[in-house]
Amino acid sequence: MRTLSAACASYPLCRIVSFESCRQASDKLLFPCNVREQLAKARRMHKGYRPKAGFWGFNPLNPVESPSTLPEEEEDEEPLPQELVLIQRTGPDGTLEEIIFSSGGDIDVYDLQAPCDKVGWPRRPLSKLAASLKNSYLVATLHSVWKSPGTQGNDQKKLIGMARATSDHAFNATIWDVLVDPSYQGQGLGKALVEKIIRALLQRDIGSISLFADSQVVEFYQNLRFEPDPEGIKGMFWYPKY
Repeated sequence: MRTLSAACASYPLCRIVSFESCRQASDKLLFPCNVREQLAKARRMHKGYRPKAGFWGFNPLNPVESPSTLPEEEEDEEPLPQELVLIQRTGPDGTLEEIIFSSGGDIDVYDLQAPCDKVGWPRRPLSKLAASLKNSYLVATLHSVWKSPGTQGNDQKKLIGMARATSDHAFNATIWDVLVDPSYQGQGLGKALVEKIIRALLQRDIGSISLFADSQVVEFYQNLRFEPDPEGIKGMFWYPKY
C-alpha cells in the first residue's frame, strides 16, 4: 500500500442521495466532460478498441482519431491497486489512523447500515442491499483503521465510505451510492473515491460513465469534470403509478 495524502486536498464533500431516493431528490444525470481525452487514454491501453456508437455518456457524434494517429505514451498507466492509504495521521498517544481505499473485498451489509443512517438514507432490505453489491461491476470502500502501539493484530477497522458502479462490461457504467461518513467529510475523501472509480472503469475500457446527483451537489461533480446533459441528452425515467 502507498500513501497518497496529496490526493486528499480540501474539497467540500456532499450529501449524496441513494439511487432509490433519486426520484424525489435528484434531477440531474451527469457525465464526465473530458470525452476525447479519456477515450484516448482507454484506446492507448487497448489499441484494438474503437467506439462505433454510444448512449448517454461520452459523445459518440464527435469524430474520433484512429489509434494509429494517437501520440504514443512512454508507458501505460499502472493498474489501480486493491488497497491504497489515502490519509495517515498519528494521535498524541501514538495511536495511528489510516484511511484506506479498497477496490476489492466484500462489504458486510450490517457494517454498511451505520454510515447509511448517518447520512439520512432510508433503510433498504438487507437481502436487496446484498444483492445490489454482489451484482455491481465495481464496489469501492473507505475504511478507517486504528493501530495502537504494541497491539499488532488488534487493529480497529470501521467502514466510513463506499461507492459502486454497474456496467454492461463493454461501453457504459453508472456510479451509484456515493457515501462518506459525515464525521470524515471535508477531507477530500469523496473526491478521491469518485476519481479512483473513474480511473478503474477507464482502465477496463469503459468510456461512458454517468451518475445521478442531487441538485445541491451538481457543482461538486462538475469540479470532478462531470457534465450535465451533454449535447442536450436528457435522462428519462419510468416509474410505476399506484
